[in-house]
Amino acid sequence: MAAIARWCVRHRLVTVLLWLAALCGVTVAAGVAGAAYSNDYEVPGTESGRATAVLQEAFPGRSGDSGTIVWHSEHGDVRAEAVQGRVTAMLDQVEDLPGVAAVTPPSGPAQISEDGRTGYATVTFDRLADDIPPAQARALVDTARAASGDGLQIEVGGTVASLTQGGGSHTAELVGVAVAAVVLFLAFGSLAASALPIATALVSVGTAYSGIALLSHVMTVADFAPMLGLLIGLGVGIDYALFIVTRHRKGLKRGLGVTEAARNAVTTTGRAVVFAGATVCIALLGMLILRLSFLGGVAIAASLTVVLTVAASVTLLPALLSLIGMRALSRRERRRLAEHGPEPELPTGFAARWSAFVERHPKKLGAVAAVVMLVLALPTLSLRLGTSDQGNDPATATTRQAYDLLADGFGPGVNGPLTLVAELGGAGDRLAMDQLPARLGATTGVESVGPVTYSGGGDTAVVTVVPDSAPQSQRTSDLVERLRADVLPAAESGTSLDVHVGGITAGYDDFAQVIIGKLPLFVGVVITLGCLLLLLAFRSIGIPLKAAAMNVAAVASAFGIVVAVFQWGWGSELLGLGRAGPIEPFLPVIAVSVLFGLSMDYQVFLVSRMYEEWLETGDNRRAVRVGLAETSRVINSAAVIMIAVFLAFVLSGDRVIAMFGIGLAAAVALDAFVLRTLLVPALMHLLGGANWWLPRSLDRWLPRVSIEAPERREPVRAKIPEQCASGEGELVP
Repeated sequence: MAAIARWCVRHRLVTVLLWLAALCGVTVAAGVAGAAYSNDYEVPGTESGRATAVLQEAFPGRSGDSGTIVWHSEHGDVRAEAVQGRVTAMLDQVEDLPGVAAVTPPSGPAQISEDGRTGYATVTFDRLADDIPPAQARALVDTARAASGDGLQIEVGGTVASLTQGGGSHTAELVGVAVAAVVLFLAFGSLAASALPIATALVSVGTAYSGIALLSHVMTVADFAPMLGLLIGLGVGIDYALFIVTRHRKGLKRGLGVTEAARNAVTTTGRAVVFAGATVCIALLGMLILRLSFLGGVAIAASLTVVLTVAASVTLLPALLSLIGMRALSRRERRRLAEHGPEPELPTGFAARWSAFVERHPKKLGAVAAVVMLVLALPTLSLRLGTSDQGNDPATATTRQAYDLLADGFGPGVNGPLTLVAELGGAGDRLAMDQLPARLGATTGVESVGPVTYSGGGDTAVVTVVPDSAPQSQRTSDLVERLRADVLPAAESGTSLDVHVGGITAGYDDFAQVIIGKLPLFVGVVITLGCLLLLLAFRSIGIPLKAAAMNVAAVASAFGIVVAVFQWGWGSELLGLGRAGPIEPFLPVIAVSVLFGLSMDYQVFLVSRMYEEWLETGDNRRAVRVGLAETSRVINSAAVIMIAVFLAFVLSGDRVIAMFGIGLAAAVALDAFVLRTLLVPALMHLLGGANWWLPRSLDRWLPRVSIEAPERREPVRAKIPEQCASGEGELVP
């Protein structure tokens, strides 16, 4: 690290120009190549996956996405001549739009509600929604809704229509960066110093954002991956730079030159940043063991962002620090340094008093922290993974209004019909298939059954089943299970008929079951790897075990808040997050990866200072007290920045990103303000010297790994007097 720091400081202009060239080059390449994001939740080998594969092979005309245009008359029947004239003219205009393959108007009572007040047409596109430009989606919505008025309401539903919602504004990023800038300025008092962490994060995250677009051409990457990368990258990028700038400023106050202070900051804290970034990447890349292309792309995209933020923190940042020179300190700090010379920087004020307070009351404070975490984690027990559809969009969205109009007029199941696909082997199979609609119609939970449609070769058949419950309802999931376990096996008995249940709910249920089945292995691997890293770093059995327990507590409590907001609906509409519904099947895996990595960051920065003091004094009480007093302020500042960045992404308008934002913000808040500054030090005080116990045989076998290289101490040691430990006074030299 020292060699890297020296080179970057010596060639600071070259370093800055190389980063700017990388940012511009990747951005231009991404602009030319475009993006190829894909939300492919299908899991090969599942029944819904087989249904999709058979359907696409036998009915290639159904390969394009479809949507609905819904109209509702407030004053009369939609079959009235005046209404029909306006609707027909509108549908003709829609059919002429680019990207629209066909428009199917109402051809019978099935597309007109019983009260005659609501009707809908199906729009079929010539491509999948991922391949349709947002401009074409906007033209569809604008053309359809232009015919509204005079008591006629027209809304557009479907995946293509959802392309017009959100994604075009960068309000979330701007708000997060603005709050981070304020916190940094309050912490440093220097405009130049507070600007560097933001500049470093923006350059690295901007490069990663464009890099993810290029990555989408070579592997499956979800469309929310760039936004997730921004969310994670801005949070950890600003935080990592904050830690290094803080150490650099400390060196300047001790009398070091600008070059030496920058090199020392990278050599010490920079190593901790690299270690912390490695833990985040390991947690993210743990998703690869699930062997799901959808999650693998997200893991690699997010890891790319973290790698670039770490690289920028240990290369670009020291170059920038050497460029601004002594302006890393505020004017008051520079004036004091000139007048009084170097002085040891001691933890004083609230940080020192809080550290002493925790030392005096570890049992009571530890119990309070444990109860808080337990109460917040309780909602996690009711976590339900399932379909989150356009019924969960904000109430003002055209997709949500179309969804509600269809549900009111035709029943909730029309928004998520099940598709039964059968492969036929002979006349007996065809006879059984002809009898299947009657059997399905008599099944509990079925609202209606469409006619059997055969492929051109007659070897494949499709039946549409409309449930009497919404796609995201547990009753619909129960219907899928009932069809697969009871109804279809009975219909197939005595034939070679093979019927697969597909559709939105079936696909999400299969995806969720695959993830749930692999989740224990995934969590176990992530925890084990994280514990091994901490074991190598701190040479202790207790530290990794406590870290694993704290990480699990942070994840469980954060998910409790996510369940309360998004699944129970506590304030979701008020926050513009839409109606309550189940949690996306992929959210636990991605969130666990990110949360475990971020939780490990604070563990590393807090315990590394305690470990340093323990090695020097052998006094556990002092090590915990000094470590907490000296790191709590910077950890809390970093947490406030990360919380602000994460919460700002609630403004993105994307339900999935909002889930990540609230979940990550809650986890960081609990981790920083409850776990790392309260529960962890309380437990370490209670355990005493056992915190640092390691069997001698294991100690000899483990390789030596140091997170932070020891820096030279001042001749006068900073000591914590006993009156401060009792809560009286402040830390003095």
